[in-house]
Amino acid sequence: MVKKLIIALVLLLPIKLMAQGNVNGTVYDFDNKTFPLQQVAVRNLNTKQVAVTKASGQFTIAASKGDLIEFSLVGYHTDTLFLTDLNPKTIFLPVNSKNLKEVSIVSAKLSPYLDLKKNQENAKEVTRVSTDGLEGKKNGDRAGGMILSLGYGKYKREQAKLRALEERDVYETEINNNFNEQTVSDLVKLKGQELKDFISMFRPSVPLIKGERPFNYSFYIAQAYHRWLKMTPEERKPVPIQKLKQN
Repeated sequence: MVKKLIIALVLLLPIKLMAQGNVNGTVYDFDNKTFPLQQVAVRNLNTKQVAVTKASGQFTIAASKGDLIEFSLVGYHTDTLFLTDLNPKTIFLPVNSKNLKEVSIVSAKLSPYLDLKKNQENAKEVTRVSTDGLEGKKNGDRAGGMILSLGYGKYKREQAKLRALEERDVYETEINNNFNEQTVSDLVKLKGQELKDFISMFRPSVPLIKGERPFNYSFYIAQAYHRWLKMTPEERKPVPIQKLKQN
């Protein structure tokens, strides 16, 4: 009886080991589905293992079929995924609107541009002129609320610019890693100055990369090379950048 039990355990062990492995994927913002989220905590609730997404939004974590994987990030709703397989996953996290409202209030109060105690009358007058052009007339308590709105509006614009720069940096890094002399020369028969000219002329733009996710760099390089072959030697020379004249 003991021997049969040992044999059964030995036979079942490889099956258990085969079922274990890794699952990987990418986490994006739900509203902007091309914007990857970094520093997302990825937790396997079964094994208690934790991973964090990279700047590209990618993650890898040890897991098995039937495990529960949790995705959490400050300012976003927490999501949980039940693994039915170990194929790559694409996760979209929606913004937690409640948290955003709380942040907006704190940001308005802490804005360095708001000094309601120190130049309150001046602040009201500036707000009145900038909003409706009625110079010299009192704006009442309404000015305080309006200046808060203006301060928060500036904060939102600054955050939007920062987020756009971070997003562009992610895509530029991706392009540099996938469209360079090494990756291009591995696919097409170009080298030396011709290779440099080809890369300069056909480097994919950020809008193009964002519009096709995931972007197939190999297919793009092959298409660009066919266009290159049809061009004359003069057409293959990149247009030189004109230098600004110094006064």
